[in-house]
Amino acid sequence: MTPSLQYLEKCRGLIEAVENQQTAIQTAADWFSQTILAGRMVHVFGSGHSRIMTEEMWPRYGSFPGWNPIVELSLSFHNLVVGSCGQRQAMFLENVSGLAERILRNFDLEPVDTALIISSSGCNLVPIEMADEFQKRGIKVVSIISKVHSEASTSRHANGCKLQDFSDLALDTGAPVGDAMIQVEGLETPVAPGSTVGGCLLVNSIKAEVAQRLTQAGQPPKVLSSGAVVGAARATELFEAAYDEHARRLAKLYVNVGLGK
Repeated sequence: MTPSLQYLEKCRGLIEAVENQQTAIQTAADWFSQTILAGRMVHVFGSGHSRIMTEEMWPRYGSFPGWNPIVELSLSFHNLVVGSCGQRQAMFLENVSGLAERILRNFDLEPVDTALIISSSGCNLVPIEMADEFQKRGIKVVSIISKVHSEASTSRHANGCKLQDFSDLALDTGAPVGDAMIQVEGLETPVAPGSTVGGCLLVNSIKAEVAQRLTQAGQPPKVLSSGAVVGAARATELFEAAYDEHARRLAKLYVNVGLGK
């Protein structure tokens, strides 16, 4: 079997891993739907490559308002790899204690909010402290980790805690220890990671469930849709309406910042 076919076969295992978490996915969708129906937002955060899942949730085609993608460029804009804005700095910063509190200092959070935090290892400090800070504010936290990889990894938290220790619900991407899934003959280390595939399966499964709940509640979401599907005029209408709604929801997160409410 070729390496590409091996990878696809491994991905079928990731689909099965996600499929086996239906009860947890339904619970996450229930919590997130309640937040969005209340006019608030689900805060989505991931550092490093976990940023991919944050932007997969919103904004993109097939997505809708109600998600607040918290993307810190200092932790995730590392496409230059070395030099200014390099990977070394990003990996250093995602283990700086106190950064999570400074990020959330920018938002007026409410207990009706919910949070989705993605970290494959569940061991880097900023995602852990983000979850801790959300829970301190009475906000339910759903995390996405790679369970076996997290169990095999060492936390950077002073008490050895991991992301799942500050989560009300933890979902598993199904990716293996080390993430890479394919062993090539003659190559010392495996290649081709799986956590992004598993993570995208999870967030889109949740997204679909939330869309159903919002529609059944009489508040169908304004989905960013292609003109090839709904026609150019309707696509533009949905685009403007979705972004306007996002702006109104986001505005609520700044109203009482710094007022000690």
